[in-house]
Amino acid sequence: MKNRSKQIKSSKLQKLVRLKILKAFPHLRKKDVACAKEGISGPDIILSRIAKKLCPYQFEIKSQNRMRTIWKWYKQASKNTKLGPVVIAKCNSRDPLVIIHIDDFFHLIR
Repeated sequence: MKNRSKQIKSSKLQKLVRLKILKAFPHLRKKDVACAKEGISGPDIILSRIAKKLCPYQFEIKSQNRMRTIWKWYKQASKNTKLGPVVIAKCNSRDPLVIIHIDDFFHLIR
């Protein structure tokens, strides 16, 4: 994949996350939640002081095909159930992570 295509793919996901934050917290203004420019170090979603109080998370956005295994696990957690799928993953000498659908995450933090 060309570098420009990667940037566009990542930018789309950043914009989606920004919109989800604004929708979860409707009293925030558009200027309270911004997408970082490509290549700038730090969080991929820049929150104002007020937004940080409401949504105390730092977002690192990744849109890569290398993470295919996570989706296989997520599909496995979704099979034969009406319950919401959750994947808990751990790497040696690392803390476990919880993987849930983006809509479920924003529903939880509202």
